[in-house]
Amino acid sequence: MSNLIAITIDDTGLAPPTAEIEQERKVAIFDLLEDNSFALPARDGRDVPPGPFKLLLCIRDRRLVFDLSDESDAKVGEFHLSLGPFRQVVKDYFQICESYFDAVKTMPPSQIEAIDMARRGIHNEGARVLQERLEGKAVVDSDTARRLFTLICVLHWGA
Repeated sequence: MSNLIAITIDDTGLAPPTAEIEQERKVAIFDLLEDNSFALPARDGRDVPPGPFKLLLCIRDRRLVFDLSDESDAKVGEFHLSLGPFRQVVKDYFQICESYFDAVKTMPPSQIEAIDMARRGIHNEGARVLQERLEGKAVVDSDTARRLFTLICVLHWGA
């Protein structure tokens, strides 16, 4: 399976990220570039670029855009996903993250762990939604979907 070798987030026109959001973005991109699985499926008998790929991720006209190029920056594909299916899970994820960050300051470890388990569950749900939305467009493993979901959350925050 192929992979992503570069990731750029275009947040032009979005609210500037907080320090926490910027840190989440940097960690997700670093983790993605360290280990990811991203391939384009065969469609309509056309040749499929084998990758590796460079990804530009942005929001245009209220749609999530995956703009892909090869190592030499030649465009190899672009697809758009509706943001609608992500709205609730992103909202839930932001709420549980706020609870988690507050809990770390004041609650005992057992309560922090319970909130963190819920946070991971919502994050997994977001990754599952992403994998469903990418069906027929791109093939990603669970870890790649989780990290891409983090980047979608970062973009949602500013949208």
